[in-house]
Amino acid sequence: MTLLTTPPSPTDASPGAPAPAALARGLVKVYGRGSTEVRALDGADVTIPAGRLTAVMGPSGSGKSTLMHAMAGLDHVDEGSIRLGDTEVTALSERQRTLLRRERLGFVFQAFNLVPSLTAEENITLPLRLAGRSADRTWLAELVATLGLGDRLTHRPSELSGGQQQRVAVARALVTRPEIVFADEPTGNLDSRHGHALLAFLQRAARELGQTVVMVTHDPTAASFADRVVFLADGRVAGELTDPTVPTVLARMAGLEQPAPRAEV
Repeated sequence: MTLLTTPPSPTDASPGAPAPAALARGLVKVYGRGSTEVRALDGADVTIPAGRLTAVMGPSGSGKSTLMHAMAGLDHVDEGSIRLGDTEVTALSERQRTLLRRERLGFVFQAFNLVPSLTAEENITLPLRLAGRSADRTWLAELVATLGLGDRLTHRPSELSGGQQQRVAVARALVTRPEIVFADEPTGNLDSRHGHALLAFLQRAARELGQTVVMVTHDPTAASFADRVVFLADGRVAGELTDPTVPTVLARMAGLEQPAPRAEV
């Protein structure tokens, strides 16, 4: 099936600059109605550059996970446009969005989501089998070696540590060479040592392998591994930071979490 496409807008990138991997414009997502209405996204505009690791941060309830799920085609929005490459995601049917996720995207979730009955290698190559594709053995071997999984390929998830399971999940997300990897709190269930190792690999995947990665996190240390941090507040983009460090991320987050000053009467 051919996915729906729209021509790129001339305002989406500067002349001569590489096309962004993804664009979101005017995203609105509302849950509930009346007194229970919550605007999880309220006109969010986000550009995801290709071949970079972008972190998305914000206070609890800022809309960061909703934004990621919308851009990854996991959830609908009520208003706005989402484009991955030249594909307008909001115009796709449910089946087309399923194909988009299977063929062009990778996912790393906090909960690992490995199949208990499959070995580590079978879990890694599962997206390829679902798509009816054969594994690129050279690329698979590079992933396995880089992630230190060579002696764990025949083990099932119950026989792996939490760090090993998350590394299997990362290999599974990258094995198809996706256009974008979406990572939702990928270090949330890892200790600091394994978390740092995973973040260093995602950083290397972007800088050395040209992989586009979008990572939702609440952790300033995790954000410091990114090339760029996008901050959300109240469902809108509230700024961004390039070449982030832990102190600069903490300072920006502190500003977002301070209550707005009360107007004098």
